[in-house]
Amino acid sequence: MVAAPFFFMIFAVLELGLVFLIDSTLENAVMSASRIVRTGRAETEGVSDAQFKTALCAQMSVFETDCKTRADVDVRIMPRFSAGTPDSPIKNGEMDKGDLDYDIGGPGDLMLVRVWYSQPLVTPFMSQAVSRLKSGAIVISVATAFRNEPYRGPTP
Repeated sequence: MVAAPFFFMIFAVLELGLVFLIDSTLENAVMSASRIVRTGRAETEGVSDAQFKTALCAQMSVFETDCKTRADVDVRIMPRFSAGTPDSPIKNGEMDKGDLDYDIGGPGDLMLVRVWYSQPLVTPFMSQAVSRLKSGAIVISVATAFRNEPYRGPTP
């Protein structure tokens, strides 16, 4: 009689720990991959949005293979830091990828890099309590804002 709730609680705690591990790993990966934009490498080397996502996922260690299908990336110029963030692409429990952008800006531009990572949950009732997508997956969102370094742009 006690075993079922006990095992449910153990699995819920383990799954929640996994979510926190993914969140921490994703935060570090976003900070590391954002250096490509911040230092001007994205412009001088012509890094595409797919290459940026590959660089992000390479920093996700054991979650690298899942990252390619579960992560959605948005890189854009901000007019000023106090302008607020653009709207979330999550609408009616679905991810609207049409609102995502990849604009690396230029030297000195204010930038916003946002990443959404959908993680499916398997523990019963956990997905109902915390999910943000109709599929039952939770969405881990990480963002960083910075000013691009004053690098020398590509020469014509």
